[in-house]
Amino acid sequence: MTRALVFPGQGSQAVGMGKELADAFPVAREVFQEVDDALSQKLSALMFEGPESELTLTENAQPALMAVSLAVTRVLEKEGGFTLTDKCDLVAGHSLGEYSALAAAGTFGISDAARLLKTRGQAMQAAVPVGVGAMAALLGLDYADAVAVAEEAAQGDVCTAANDNANGQVVVSGHKAAVERAIEIAKEKGAKRAVLLPVSAPFHCPLMQPAADRMAEALAEVSMKAPGKPVVANVTAEKTDDPETIRKLLVEQVCGTVRWRESVLYMKEQGITDLVEIGTGKVLTGMVRRIDRELSGTAVNGPADIEAFLGTL
Repeated sequence: MTRALVFPGQGSQAVGMGKELADAFPVAREVFQEVDDALSQKLSALMFEGPESELTLTENAQPALMAVSLAVTRVLEKEGGFTLTDKCDLVAGHSLGEYSALAAAGTFGISDAARLLKTRGQAMQAAVPVGVGAMAALLGLDYADAVAVAEEAAQGDVCTAANDNANGQVVVSGHKAAVERAIEIAKEKGAKRAVLLPVSAPFHCPLMQPAADRMAEALAEVSMKAPGKPVVANVTAEKTDDPETIRKLLVEQVCGTVRWRESVLYMKEQGITDLVEIGTGKVLTGMVRRIDRELSGTAVNGPADIEAFLGTL
């Protein structure tokens, strides 16, 4: 078996996230404390207790999801002697999850990852006034058809494919009026469902350029090392381990399409048979099954998952 570790993105957050880990493992508490200190914020209390309305704010959800992913990673290392360089071949993450993957692989530290994601969340939220942009899920259309829908819907506005998540599961993003047009066009073209998503900004589209510019500045200030294992980048769906390339791709990722379906298929081409989702929820594990049923997906979230996973090594 060849294994890739994959890290979830926004939408997987939930009140209570990480609490079982903190209760069970001192090293998890250390990770959460490091994130709290880096942000000068009691993010862990928000994760454990809510309120949900604050946790789902982009600037909180992004570092919170990274914190749980890194807590799980550290527990695996401390409790099970799991070393990423020995036990996996590739890492990847969905959108903000790419930062979690890179932190887990040692490209930058947990504190830097937390600060970068706080900045990323704030910059993405500030890039477009509330109500100007939107995102919609188009279900039942393949990627090429969804791209055609977005192009037809644009009509001078921005409307692009933001996430190619899995077969028949594509998200479009852009100006609200254009995204609403895309919903109607998608239905006409045979989409099973086409619905607006409850998001606060139109992520992964050209409207995010101010956020990309801000992240270019933030990333330029952070020291980055080659990851212990190559990362499969969202915007290229190919692996890299060059720090300067990674820095550039993280900037491009803000406006670029998250090519997750292609990334998973690329990992299979590289010989990966098992994708292990590290952190909160099982969103990526579900996507793996939709993308290619020959691949195995496992979600490792809490203490019971960790024990079960370590038992398979």
